[in-house]
Amino acid sequence: MKDWNYENEQWTKLPTYLKHLPLFTRHIDLFSVCMRFLWSVILKNILYKFYIRLEVRGTPFAEIYKTQPKLIIISNHASHLDAVSIAASIPRRYWLNLYIAAAKDYFFSNPVFMFFSQHCLGAIPIDRKDRKGEAINLILKLLTELPRMWLIIFPEGTRSKDGKIQEFKRGVSIFSERTQTPLLFTYLDGVMELWPKGQSMPRPGKLILHVGPVHPPGPIQEVYAAYKSWVLTINPDAFPAVPMEEKPHEPDNDSN
Repeated sequence: MKDWNYENEQWTKLPTYLKHLPLFTRHIDLFSVCMRFLWSVILKNILYKFYIRLEVRGTPFAEIYKTQPKLIIISNHASHLDAVSIAASIPRRYWLNLYIAAAKDYFFSNPVFMFFSQHCLGAIPIDRKDRKGEAINLILKLLTELPRMWLIIFPEGTRSKDGKIQEFKRGVSIFSERTQTPLLFTYLDGVMELWPKGQSMPRPGKLILHVGPVHPPGPIQEVYAAYKSWVLTINPDAFPAVPMEEKPHEPDNDSN
């Protein structure tokens, strides 16, 4: 993959070692505004109205936006629909502050995907084989310096093959704890049926986005436990079954 022609350092003031990353533009020019608005119309007023019926349950994003200028929005991850589904549920007037952590090897793999990721998704490229910590440094810097930022990130790190929620990677806690950014719990119900891993196109149908509590920064084990506890109140089958050998021993009450 060739290096991105970096043109927008004035808004992030990124250090030199991060400037080769393929970033989206945040220039408030006519082209960017038109592209973002056109994509929002396609996504919110056509795709998620007539093809996928999206229902949002929980606290409205407009209400959360009043008290949370910076948030890390976390969700389960089983489909390429996940990020755009969450974006579709967020009012378009907040989109200039909305970012998505996206796999660099997929969302920036060719010029078409790169254009879409850059101008429509507001994607931050995450190199899953990154050994230099570039993606971590980039997100930490953005969360620290930008006055407003909502970042969608999937703490499982990759899409689930069976729809069950896997253990979280520790990156989301690193971002949250080092920048003191709270986490917003969300859960997508039904996305696995619409576009599972390995299927070429999404099916039409209904999708529910549950918007949960805002959780303070904390260690990943604490975040995972709190997220699991909340999701289980919505879907008791959302997580893999605990193997029998790992279940706590139950006393034998049979006197025989």
